[in-house]
Amino acid sequence: MNGVRIRMAGLRAPLTRAGLVGTAVALVLLTGCGTTHLTPVPDDMPPRAGAPVPAIDLDAPGRTAIQLHDWAKERRESTGIPVLALEAYGYAAAAMARSKPECGIGWTTLAGIASVESQHGSHAGSSIADDGTVSPPIRGLALDGSPGRARILDASSTDANPVYVRAMGPFQFIPETWKRWGVDANGDGKIDPDNIDDAALTAARYLCAMGGDLTAAPGWQQALLTYNQSTSYMNTVRYRAAAYSVGRTV
Repeated sequence: MNGVRIRMAGLRAPLTRAGLVGTAVALVLLTGCGTTHLTPVPDDMPPRAGAPVPAIDLDAPGRTAIQLHDWAKERRESTGIPVLALEAYGYAAAAMARSKPECGIGWTTLAGIASVESQHGSHAGSSIADDGTVSPPIRGLALDGSPGRARILDASSTDANPVYVRAMGPFQFIPETWKRWGVDANGDGKIDPDNIDDAALTAARYLCAMGGDLTAAPGWQQALLTYNQSTSYMNTVRYRAAAYSVGRTV
């Protein structure tokens, strides 16, 4: 994949070129009484939060997100999102609702980002294990200053031997940003960018810090444009999140 966008805040460098998605109507097929009906994807800004996440014990030991298994399983077929990924997005939204309720981030926004960044942890044949670990690990292109890419040197780099960083994991974090914002979300004692639970909650924390109130258009747009300095990227995430909010695939 071609990695054509540049991160303003050094958060990540995407794996794919996200084409500009406008407000053209996308359609869902719903059947009833023998008649086919077409439901448009909402054009709300910000995208809707989607199906409410049921109450769970956020302080339970181990991988707390597993409590959302039934909720995620109900939405797997309609959205096309893997159950383990949906659990991670729902848990991150629930955790932020408790720790930073004024943010109001929805699981759909996280799903929209992860869809663009790594196809929900499935890019290039990767998959999510039961503990949330994505393997093989997903790495972006070297940020070597090539056209369309930032130039970010690794701390081990020297003039004679430059080493360029690569974005990491299902949410494509730059190592420096992960070092600052990374969090252990699944209770295994590790802060792992290749774990979808850790990555989803870290992304939620970062977005809330950058945008403030994500239930209003200005805050949501600011958060997304900090995550990636690209209007086309923001529009694509918005569209996909809106599609997920009404239970359809993208």
